Amino acid sequence: MEKARPQWGNPLQFIFACISYAVGLGNVWRFPYLCQMYGGGSFLVPYVIMLVVEGMPLLYLELAVGQRMRQGSIGAWRTISPYLSGVGVASVVVSFFLSMYYNVINAWGFWYLFHSFQDPLPWSVCPLNGNRTGYDEECEKASSTQYFWYRKTLNISPSIQENGGVQWEPALCLILAWLMVYLCILRGTESTGKVVYFTASMPYCVLIIYLVRGLTLHGATNGLMYMFTPKMEQLANPKAWINAATQIFFSLGLGFGSLIAFASYNEPSNNCQKHAIIVSIINSSTSIFASIVTFSIYGFKATFNYENCLKKVILLLTNSFDLEDGFLTASNLEEVKDYLASTYPSKYSEVFPHIRNCSLESELDTAVQGTGLAFIVYTEAIKNMEVSQLWSVLYFFMLLMLGMGSMLGNTAAILTPLTDSKVISSYLPKEAISGLVCLISCAIGMVFTMEAGNYWFDIFNDYAATLSLLLIVLVETIAVCYVYGLKRFGSDLQAMTGRTLNWYWKAMWAFVSPVLIISLFVFYLSDYILTGTLQYQAWDATQGQLVTKDYPPHALAVIGLLVASSIMCIPLVALGTFIRNRLKRGGSSPVA
Repeated sequence: MEKARPQWGNPLQFIFACISYAVGLGNVWRFPYLCQMYGGGSFLVPYVIMLVVEGMPLLYLELAVGQRMRQGSIGAWRTISPYLSGVGVASVVVSFFLSMYYNVINAWGFWYLFHSFQDPLPWSVCPLNGNRTGYDEECEKASSTQYFWYRKTLNISPSIQENGGVQWEPALCLILAWLMVYLCILRGTESTGKVVYFTASMPYCVLIIYLVRGLTLHGATNGLMYMFTPKMEQLANPKAWINAATQIFFSLGLGFGSLIAFASYNEPSNNCQKHAIIVSIINSSTSIFASIVTFSIYGFKATFNYENCLKKVILLLTNSFDLEDGFLTASNLEEVKDYLASTYPSKYSEVFPHIRNCSLESELDTAVQGTGLAFIVYTEAIKNMEVSQLWSVLYFFMLLMLGMGSMLGNTAAILTPLTDSKVISSYLPKEAISGLVCLISCAIGMVFTMEAGNYWFDIFNDYAATLSLLLIVLVETIAVCYVYGLKRFGSDLQAMTGRTLNWYWKAMWAFVSPVLIISLFVFYLSDYILTGTLQYQAWDATQGQLVTKDYPPHALAVIGLLVASSIMCIPLVALGTFIRNRLKRGGSSPVA
């Protein structure tokens, strides 16, 4: 007798697991950036359309496959066709790549969280130089938040070719992050099911607290007006639509095998259609909600910097021209500048190079995403808030919850196919398999704690999943609709859930979603080809800013391997299955 498959305690655990996995750091640090880049409120038009024609259908497809086959990604696709086992293998490979680098973000989160209890916050002021006669030169050229990130946290090297050694503090934080993940996945659905209640709900509590605080900050309305003012001309920009489709695709975590793994622990009669709609709507609503919080804080930071800039200009002109204190204000600054330029042209020309051009619009236009938004822009705003330690602790605790929730889904995508394998599970218990996966990922992840680690992190983040996931999900939709058969799959779903598959899902799966994925795949492929030599942003300590450099040959080789190693699983496994079947057939044929 085959042992019974573990199940979620109740349907709510499953929903919370999916939300905890899907709602991740991308909702907080990528969606607001896309809004900023592609027309504010008008970006919501392509975003909602892509949610309906791509997000919901593909999410439902993966949940339905997992629930119907009741296996992890490898077993599920092998059941549909032995030639498709490679799709599941590719998903596991991509998930493994992700687990190697994604937990480093949680390690940085721990590092910042531990430092958030200091007064003053360590990134709020520049440290003194060696002979204590002034501030550190690198910090003065950059800013205190950039200095803390690039020098104190990463201790970053000038280029990817200078690897340097492992930084022991981030390395310890990485070990702690992996220990946390291991404790959460130790007992499979039994332990994960309880943890997800916390990892899914806690970020919302923090976001609500931040929303209340954000809306009361001086200048918050400037940020919100900037976000919600639609730039309708961006609707004609194809990149806005491509980025909307990409954001929906990656933010739901499609193609990794995590959703298939989660759904495989469901009751067969579970209404996965309803759950797909709930999860995708909550995920997209969270992105919009997080943007309101982000832009209120962004508005505060921009207004604070703008007013500081004005104060410096006013002080410079007041001292240079012996003006009366309080005479020069923000409202009459431009008028007085024109007067001084015409009345004292020679003296004004001496002072002019030191006069900064203050603009609220340019402050708001500075678009930042990813780690730059999380660890530089947000910390810049937090350090200027009252009771900054409290807001810092809350913010980095929220980042940790978002990161941990995504990691639980990610490790489930690797572990479920491994524990489903009779060969592996007969030799090793579930706890040992989980421990080995965490140990191997942690050991390889140490690469990202080296001085050049952040450059390798960017390579994995940019290239490990993009093309691979698009191809994986394309093969998944073709496999269900044209290999397994859409009619047959529809009747399976009806037998399981008692609900017929309506025309909308059929049309999306059979035609609209595959065409959309092919379009995205072609765009990314042509974009990589047209870009020419791939480049990266390196930190120049002498200038205190990022500079663009070309990737060296060994980095390009790693990029090629990252993309090929997962994509090649699909044809190679299919070829291996074909050869094995031919050999079996040849071996079983009667000898004359």
